[in-house]
Amino acid sequence: MKILLFGKTGQLGWEAQRTLAPLGEVVVLGSKDVDLTRPDGLADHIRQIKPQVIVNTAAYTAVDKAESEPDAAMTVNAKAPGVMAEEARALKAVLIHFSTDYVFDGMMGSPYKEEDATNPLNVYGRSKLAGEQAIAQVGGGHVILRTSWVYSLRGDGFVNKVLAWSRKQETLQIVSDQVGSPTWARMLAETTALLLRRGSGYLHERAGLYHLAGAGHTSRFEWAQSILEADPNKQEQVTKEIVPAVTADFPTPAQRPLFSALDCSKFEKTFDLHLPGWKTTLKLALDPLNTA
Repeated sequence: MKILLFGKTGQLGWEAQRTLAPLGEVVVLGSKDVDLTRPDGLADHIRQIKPQVIVNTAAYTAVDKAESEPDAAMTVNAKAPGVMAEEARALKAVLIHFSTDYVFDGMMGSPYKEEDATNPLNVYGRSKLAGEQAIAQVGGGHVILRTSWVYSLRGDGFVNKVLAWSRKQETLQIVSDQVGSPTWARMLAETTALLLRRGSGYLHERAGLYHLAGAGHTSRFEWAQSILEADPNKQEQVTKEIVPAVTADFPTPAQRPLFSALDCSKFEKTFDLHLPGWKTTLKLALDPLNTA
């Protein structure tokens, strides 16, 4: 199996390089290898490589910056995936693409299903939704996986930020009115590999949109509490209390959905796979044996 993976420097792409390696030849491209703001060049890369599978973990993920760079966000998150879908269909290849819970406005108050109405609140969410629509319009053997609150111990994501803050601040203020489904990047990557092991024909028959995130949901406040509880180096913490706050206390250029947890029952029933509860995977992610 020849796999083309986009997004090698991102937290999900980094994990996917490792989980996909046993499946065959993996060609990994990052922003220095291919410019996703130039769709014509992207098509040329895909045609030269001729993959049987395309896995797209690349995205414009700077949610606040996207408000001032809507064209760049739309090109990377919508036009580029559309090109990938077209080239995948021409090659009869499978396309695995990752999307986001930010396609919803967070007003429903219960975990979202795939058929629930979308209404993104920010440029990032609108660009990711446009990417989903571009892929669906092309058709072919695509699997779109909407996920939520992806984290790893690489980069400056929420888990690493909380751990860093706990080494410097006696009091942490964390929003308690944002609710989602924390998802460990490694679990997403491993599940992607399990899907691909089932073969191209299997995935073509089950093409479509699915939700895939850590089981259950929580607030950022509770998530932060759990991060500090699972911290393998608690002796380094100086934090004495975590104080709940509201989103309005921290104004940002981009509005966030307050409740964006995902219902993953369609994915579980279709593929007989599921991600463990978010607390379980958080403990695994912070286990010193898994941080390499």
